[in-house]
Amino acid sequence: MSVYSVYQPPLRAADTLPVTDRFAFVRDGFSWWAFLLAPLWMLRHRLWLVLTVYVLVLAVIDAALHALGASTFTIMAVGALVSLFVGLEAGTLRRLTLSGRGWRDVGVVGGHDAEEAERRFFDAWVRRTAAQRSTPSEASGPSSTLPAAADTFSAERSGVIGLFPEPGGHR
Repeated sequence: MSVYSVYQPPLRAADTLPVTDRFAFVRDGFSWWAFLLAPLWMLRHRLWLVLTVYVLVLAVIDAALHALGASTFTIMAVGALVSLFVGLEAGTLRRLTLSGRGWRDVGVVGGHDAEEAERRFFDAWVRRTAAQRSTPSEASGPSSTLPAAADTFSAERSGVIGLFPEPGGHR
């Protein structure tokens, strides 16, 4: 099962509610596409600053290795290590870029694939908004239209970190 971070785009001037088809689900874990085709993967996800830094870092490393008289194998191995790093940190690079563009991190959801994660996230969202409409006491206070159901999990919401079922609890 994969874990996805869910990002909500900033509201446009004409929008009063979030446009759900623009939400971004960023998978945690290794990305083969980012590892094998890093520049194309960065272009596909519109990571312009990341691509610029990637090209500059590779140019500096290549120039330094040539100046040191490194073999072609060494230069290729270092390039492969940089690609491995990009593959390992692909999700983090996307999350940082989305946060920098003003997107809000609205939750974390698990699923076997992106489609299941989206379904679980929006099912929880619908249940939450239906519960808010039926309970007037919740609707009068500060509320969010974002899910806080069992399908999404957050240490800040539950106050529980780790394996214990309640804050300060021990078994």
